[in-house]
Amino acid sequence: MLVLGVDPGSHVTGYGLVEKTNNQMLCCIRADTISPPPKNPLYQRIHYIYRSMVEIMNRFQPQELAIEDLFFAKNVKSSMVLGHARGAVLIAAIECGVKIFEYSPLEIKKAVVGYGRAGKEQVGAMVQTILKLKQQPALDASDALAAAICHLNWSRFQDRKQVVLK
Repeated sequence: MLVLGVDPGSHVTGYGLVEKTNNQMLCCIRADTISPPPKNPLYQRIHYIYRSMVEIMNRFQPQELAIEDLFFAKNVKSSMVLGHARGAVLIAAIECGVKIFEYSPLEIKKAVVGYGRAGKEQVGAMVQTILKLKQQPALDASDALAAAICHLNWSRFQDRKQVVLK
């Protein structure tokens, strides 16, 4: 199964594609960032993110998308802007027929680091270790890979849970 993890942002959106093979190994297919031109107005940056995500989904054909759920920040304007970027990713996924799964930042960090208050650097280091990467990806790409890892770990748990229930 190929999962696209996304860490949305209006200036930098991280994405990472992680595949789980039959022997349950996790493999990083690609990790990168989308950076719309910073001087563009918000609506153009959001459209840029949307187009980029459609292109990525069409090229790699992920089955599922893992994305950070909304969280409440102290700055309302920042939360609104983040919501726009997140919406662009969600609409792209719906248009491309990719199933969407949402996880809180706490769930993602806990799944990858074991601690829900871990910093971006800790998440990046654990992502590098889990995926056996030669170098640590950019922090936004690491966060996106962490979302994909979280989802694949959660879905593996669900598979085991279903076997037990039968």
